[in-house]
Amino acid sequence: IRFSSDTWLQLQTLATLARAGYRAVAIDLPGKGRGGARRPRPPARGDTPVSRAPGLGRSKDAVAPAPVGQPAPGAFLKAVWEALGLGTAVLVSPSLSGMYSLPFLLEHSALLKAYVPVAPICTEKFLPEQYAQIKTPTLIVYGEQDAELGQASLGNLRHLPAHRVLALQGAGHACYLDKPDEWHRGLLAFLQQLE
Repeated sequence: IRFSSDTWLQLQTLATLARAGYRAVAIDLPGKGRGGARRPRPPARGDTPVSRAPGLGRSKDAVAPAPVGQPAPGAFLKAVWEALGLGTAVLVSPSLSGMYSLPFLLEHSALLKAYVPVAPICTEKFLPEQYAQIKTPTLIVYGEQDAELGQASLGNLRHLPAHRVLALQGAGHACYLDKPDEWHRGLLAFLQQLE
C-alpha cells in the first residue's frame, strides 16, 4: 500500500493543522504502514502510558479485524480512539480506512465532533436510513476526476443530513495529494466553522 500515516506528514497536513491550533494524530491501518517490531526505547520526556502502549506504533504487526472491503467492528476503532485519549474529535478517513470509520460513525457518533470522509470504501454497505440517523457534521471530500469510488461514496454519503461537499477540481482518487492547497483550505474552513 502506498499510503500511510507518513502521507499526512509529507503532505504537511499535520503541520498545517498544528499551525492552526489543532492536535492531529495520524494512524496506520492494521497490517499497513511502518513495519516490524522495534526495539524498546527508554522513556522519553513527555511520554505517556498511551505513547508507549504495546502495539501502538507497530501497525504492520497488527491483525486486521475484517477482510479488506468489509466493514470492521466499530469497537475496533473505538478501542484505538480510547487508547489514544482522543475524547470528542474530528475523524478524517480516506479511501481504505472507510471500512473502519463508517462502522465507528454509525455506532459511536457521540465521540465525533465531525467526520471528513475522503472517497471511502464500504459506503454501499450501509442503508440510507442508517446514514439519515447520524447528526454528525460531515465534510464529504472527493476528487471530481474520481469517477468510480468518489462518485459512489458521494452518492451514499449524501444521506448524512449534516453534510457539506468539497469537490476538488482536477483531482483523482487521492485528491488531497493532487490538490494539497485546496485540501488544506477546505479542511481548515470546515474545522473553523465547527467552533
